[in-house]
Amino acid sequence: MTVAAKTYDTERAVLAVVIAVLALSLGDAIIKTSSLTLPLWQMYVLRSALVLPILYLLVWKNGVRPFESLGWVVARSVLLVLMWLSYYVSLPLMPLSLAAAAYYTSPILITVLAAMLARTWPAPRALVAIALGFGGVILVLRPDTSEFQVTTLLPVLAASLYACAMVLTSAKCRDNDPFAMALALNIAFIIGGLILSLFAGQKESIIFGSWQPVELKLFGIVTALAAVILIGSVGAAIAYQNGPPATVAAFDYSYLVFSLIWGGLFFGELPDTLSLAGIVIIVGAGLLALPSNRSRINAKDI
Repeated sequence: MTVAAKTYDTERAVLAVVIAVLALSLGDAIIKTSSLTLPLWQMYVLRSALVLPILYLLVWKNGVRPFESLGWVVARSVLLVLMWLSYYVSLPLMPLSLAAAAYYTSPILITVLAAMLARTWPAPRALVAIALGFGGVILVLRPDTSEFQVTTLLPVLAASLYACAMVLTSAKCRDNDPFAMALALNIAFIIGGLILSLFAGQKESIIFGSWQPVELKLFGIVTALAAVILIGSVGAAIAYQNGPPATVAAFDYSYLVFSLIWGGLFFGELPDTLSLAGIVIIVGAGLLALPSNRSRINAKDI
């Protein structure tokens, strides 16, 4: 059934996704520079517990009505919790470059899924932007694929889950308040963390490790990570609610640009010539994907 046409606010969507990936990439840099040893389940619980009061106040202040599509919001939250779980599990099992390259197939998957659901094909410039962005990622990361392992499929699984969640945001959750969706996501993180905690106590396990004492330094790190997930979760919701999925997905690649910046600032990891070329291609892909005018679509019940 066709409903009233909706207008995409592409500029707002692009700004939101860039801010979101900036925050998330900074969070990864914080984890790396602080040598965080928290098990994943504890980080889920502590980080989201700090965010919940802020999100609740924002939702209350905005006078948000109950979800019109609660089932889809729950499904989106579960997909994102599983996405992060899949990605983090893959990191100890493979080089970071290979994991990141495999994960950044997500913009391509988002484009394909969005096209399938809308029964249309993205504009040629969006397809070219996605392909260029992925090529830029390969130049930046240059993953070593000489020894393929089954664990390589874990970040690909994460990319698939992320793509499903973002397309779901665009297709089914456009009318929900982004703060309310971020609240639902962080509740899901806490529930997921508590479920994982039932199996805690395994030494040197990134997921099921023992509870770590929360000292002042650790509390500061977790607080910073809470701010990151607050910005990232709200920004991603706003982005995919307000922009064409293929266009927003192209700007998702900017995560790699910010990661290189943090690497230079925090660790003295300066990009070489090929990495700089990849950055230029990624930025060019984002600009190519950004239309000059706001586009209109006919929203359908899919």
